[in-house]
Amino acid sequence: MPSPSLIVVGGGLAGGLCALALAKHRPDVAITLVEPGAAIGGNHLWSFFDADVTGDGRVLIDPLIAHRWPGYSVRFPNHDRRITEGYNSIPSDCLDAQVRAALPAGAIVHASASALTPTCVTLDDGRLLEATAVVDARGFTAPPAHLACGWQKFVGQLLTIPAGHGLAEPIVMDARVDQADGYRFVYSLPFSPTELFVEDTYYTDGPELDRAELASRITDYAATQGWAVATVSRAETGVLPVVMAGDFDRFWPAIDPVARAGVRGGLFHPLTSYSLPDAVRFAIWLVREAPLDATLGPATRTRAEARWKRGRFDRLLAKMLFRAADPPERYRILERFYRLPAPLIARFYSGRSTVADRVRILAGKPPVSVARAIAALGEKL
Repeated sequence: MPSPSLIVVGGGLAGGLCALALAKHRPDVAITLVEPGAAIGGNHLWSFFDADVTGDGRVLIDPLIAHRWPGYSVRFPNHDRRITEGYNSIPSDCLDAQVRAALPAGAIVHASASALTPTCVTLDDGRLLEATAVVDARGFTAPPAHLACGWQKFVGQLLTIPAGHGLAEPIVMDARVDQADGYRFVYSLPFSPTELFVEDTYYTDGPELDRAELASRITDYAATQGWAVATVSRAETGVLPVVMAGDFDRFWPAIDPVARAGVRGGLFHPLTSYSLPDAVRFAIWLVREAPLDATLGPATRTRAEARWKRGRFDRLLAKMLFRAADPPERYRILERFYRLPAPLIARFYSGRSTVADRVRILAGKPPVSVARAIAALGEKL
């Protein structure tokens, strides 16, 4: 029997973690990482709560963490709160450096793939790569087919504020900003006393992103906070699906035999678009349990289908967010959520909500129209 080998197509978060986990824990596996971009992970910043990643997963990503804080805050028009739970950030250049250090020379192929089978990858230049298994981790190249989505969109910038910004911990959501376009918040991460990463994020019905408008909002927000910004660097943007409903069998037909990882396989939180916990769990599963042969495709689809089923409640909440409230009132749903117990909030973000958690989230008077909430939950999309 030949030694196992794996081609990972796509060097984003999911693909990079797959390659890194295998390089560290399965030296018997020959790895090829296919990525057309210059950097593994692109230009992104990923953050996570301590409860999101534990055990072997934490061992995997701890070396990637550039910033840690003991707690974080949220701000809403009628409610502010600090939560004592560790918060961590990983810049993509740390992922890039770790993957390059772990993989042997020549293992990273800078090219695009035009066709995939369970054991072969055809590159755009005509080259054929073969392995005992292939996993597609290229993310979404277009709006997901057969999924009913709203959208989370953002622009982030690293600001240098010589006089200091005064923040010791992250503000994960500051929703005390204009809400006319839909649920909107500003996210702030203090990297140093004078460096602050600020991201303007909002949830809307369409995927269109006006980068200039959001950059202008960041400028205005900094001014309202009294921050004298000297320079702006490390700009990033994103347009992420917020899934309200869909048909998994059409999204990933059972006849498609190619393995998928990350967002490509629907492995992300339906409401928050948060993919890091799923990406870490998938990488550990790939190392510990996955069949690194032509049956990897069905095995990954089984995992993704189980994740889809677990996400049903979160899709219902996403539907409520977009259908049960007018755009300026959507913040009320999150404001109410952040009055709940901290352990419940932590389980929600990590995708591990219990039945009791779900009852607690829905219990009591909704912060939106009862009639519209009931109609949204019963709506077929």
